[in-house]
Amino acid sequence: MFTSEALSEIHERSHRNLSNLLGHCRSFSQDELNREIDGFGYPSIRLQFHHEIGAEEYWIGVLLGRMDVDEDEHLYPTIESLEEYRAKVAARTQKYLKDASADELNTPREMTTWGGNLRVLTPALVFLRTATHLYHHQGQIMAMSRLLGKPAEGMDFPIV
Repeated sequence: MFTSEALSEIHERSHRNLSNLLGHCRSFSQDELNREIDGFGYPSIRLQFHHEIGAEEYWIGVLLGRMDVDEDEHLYPTIESLEEYRAKVAARTQKYLKDASADELNTPREMTTWGGNLRVLTPALVFLRTATHLYHHQGQIMAMSRLLGKPAEGMDFPIV
């Protein structure tokens, strides 16, 4: 059984890494942040960050019975604006986790997803999907950083 406290800790640790990676990317020029690199679904570092933050906003919205889709990536042109977006979404997720009972987190229920699709999902697993998704895109951002000559280190899930 998943608990609110355990999921909150996973969330805090994951966002600590995300914030650190955003900090690393402050050294990139706007051109580098927006440079499109072949082989990535979201072709720039800025779009990778926007997507991973937006996906958390979307999935927590699904848990809350809303369809929160942010397709306004142009509103986040800088690392600072992306960090503000990250902090806003993280705070909303933390509030959801703080308010969620064990039954809420662990009981599968019908939810509406993109396109009006009804799916039976377990909220704790939906939340964990957002955490693993952060690391998927963090890996892509780190690969892009290496390709741009500015590798990052120490971004694995913090175990201490």
